[in-house]
Amino acid sequence: MKTIALLTDFGLQDIYVGVMKAVMRSICPSAEFIDLTHAIPPQSVRGGAIALRNSYSYCPTETVFLVIVDPGVGSTRRPIAVRAGGYTFVAPDNGVLSYALAEIGGEQTAVILENPSYRRQAVSATFHGRDVFAPAAAYLARGDVALHQMGQAIHQLAELPAPTLQVDGKRISGEVTHIDHFGNIITSIGELRWVDEGRLVISIAEQMSARLVADHVTVRIGDETIYGILHAYHEIGRGGLMAQVDSNGYLEIAVNQGDAARRLNVTIGDPLELVLDDGD
Repeated sequence: MKTIALLTDFGLQDIYVGVMKAVMRSICPSAEFIDLTHAIPPQSVRGGAIALRNSYSYCPTETVFLVIVDPGVGSTRRPIAVRAGGYTFVAPDNGVLSYALAEIGGEQTAVILENPSYRRQAVSATFHGRDVFAPAAAYLARGDVALHQMGQAIHQLAELPAPTLQVDGKRISGEVTHIDHFGNIITSIGELRWVDEGRLVISIAEQMSARLVADHVTVRIGDETIYGILHAYHEIGRGGLMAQVDSNGYLEIAVNQGDAARRLNVTIGDPLELVLDDGD
């Protein structure tokens, strides 16, 4: 079974996603599709990069990822395919792959999608998803076209700056990286992991690794201060503001059965702090 996972900012109200699947199915009839999301905010390359980082590892090995958040379509930005960690990624070279590739690490091979044999004959300047990226993903998923046949190898890819994450003593500074469908505020502060009922471990690359007592931390975001980190929504009453660890290990601000982003008037990129109190 050939798996192609799609992640785009196309939405579902237009024909774009369906047409790309039709193109891919005509090339690789056995393709099975996973729609990771088509609701990335329009032109938000960084939003796409974060969503891909948080989702790619749940897909089967040998999945081909078709990742299109492409405000530079029709410009000189390069269409690329990258082989990394047992996966193949097809995308514009605008940084949308950078967070996933950084997490995967190891040996990686990248090429420019320039061979006309593996794209549609007529290439629109405004829909490379249909004419360049979808055909490439389908041929690579089919398995009879090698990566090097797609085009010349490249060794430097566009990279996005990492989300804000700084440690200053007992103060950890981060930013809002995502606001989900429910209004939950996802932040760059992590990786957080529960070790028992009342304690967590936080690991920030080479900056720090420490144990936290959940009741002895403070979260400051906007004009609000939140005391302690809870396990899940039910631990606070309906309408209560809380901090918890999201399913990917990042600090999340939520309102039980409410919209935290609306309540706090928070947008993506806004700063916040996690402060470790003296009792940790």
